[in-house]
Amino acid sequence: MGNKGDKLSQDSVISAEELVTKLSPIGGISSKKMFGGHGIFHDGKMFGIIDSKGRAFFRVNAATASDFEKKGTEQHRRMPYFSIPIEFLETAEELLKWARKSIEVSKQGMRTSAV
Repeated sequence: MGNKGDKLSQDSVISAEELVTKLSPIGGISSKKMFGGHGIFHDGKMFGIIDSKGRAFFRVNAATASDFEKKGTEQHRRMPYFSIPIEFLETAEELLKWARKSIEVSKQGMRTSAV
């Protein structure tokens, strides 16, 4: 997601469409326009975001944040989301594996996702 008031960019639209397509084997994946970007959902629970520049992020918690940090990713402001490593976006198996981890984090709720 972008900042409140950001305009939806074509980069965000394209990235959201591509990510939803790549994650379709999981089932129940959808996106919703939010604050100039997109939220990425699994069965109604948000586990990913696309910012207004088209960058993709997965939700983390205290246990999974270090896995993302080891890959050199960046946190989306103070939110519990870290950028998705480029190699994951290029490898379906890795992308699905990390998406499933983030889906599990989203099911746990905000109480355990602080970073």
